[in-house]
Amino acid sequence: MPRILLIDDDEHLAAPLTTYFARFGCTLDSAKRPSEGIAKLRAGHYDAAILDVMLPEMDGFELCREIRKESDIPIVMLTARGEVMDRVVGLELGADDYVPKPFEPRELVARVQTILRRQRSAPAAAAANAQLRVFDGLLIDLDRRQVMRHGERVELTGTEFDLLALLAGEPGKVFSRDDILNRLRGHEAELFTRAVDIVVSRLRKKLEPLDCIKTLRNAGYALAVAPGESSS
Repeated sequence: MPRILLIDDDEHLAAPLTTYFARFGCTLDSAKRPSEGIAKLRAGHYDAAILDVMLPEMDGFELCREIRKESDIPIVMLTARGEVMDRVVGLELGADDYVPKPFEPRELVARVQTILRRQRSAPAAAAANAQLRVFDGLLIDLDRRQVMRHGERVELTGTEFDLLALLAGEPGKVFSRDDILNRLRGHEAELFTRAVDIVVSRLRKKLEPLDCIKTLRNAGYALAVAPGESSS
């Protein structure tokens, strides 16, 4: 049964969400303060975290940044206003998805389920295909969801890894922003093409000094790196 951690100081939100998530086979734990949430993440195994933006001690953006220092757990941000800037900042810090408040509980469950389903299906997809993608200076282990750059491990979030795996599956093929959104999100949602640009920017920075993700103006992105032996 998947375990989800909700970090939100709204006393009237945790109880009904806990009941609702249980209807779909998920255990939802909650924490009202970021310090409590971080302690719970360190002490127990969770499959995903849901963070409110407006929190005491530190806001959800800072909390996301702190979690990303230690974990690549999938993160869904709850944005009070649903403003584009809130989404941009959260994605830049490593969030995997966002849900604007007010929201329907079923939508939140669907977003979390999509992220968890994508992670569960990754090993099966890897088994059906080659487990390793080897390029010049870059090794992608689809089975273990690990990336090595010149022999050093690169820590990626789930969304970053899925994007790299998508591009690496067909090197040289140009994927439009809409293609990437449809492939990675896995459900009907508002098209937010800026999100793709943000994830690509994060991924490029982590893969430096490799320059393997190319932008084709008005077209999209492609993996442009020669096949070869990784130094790992």
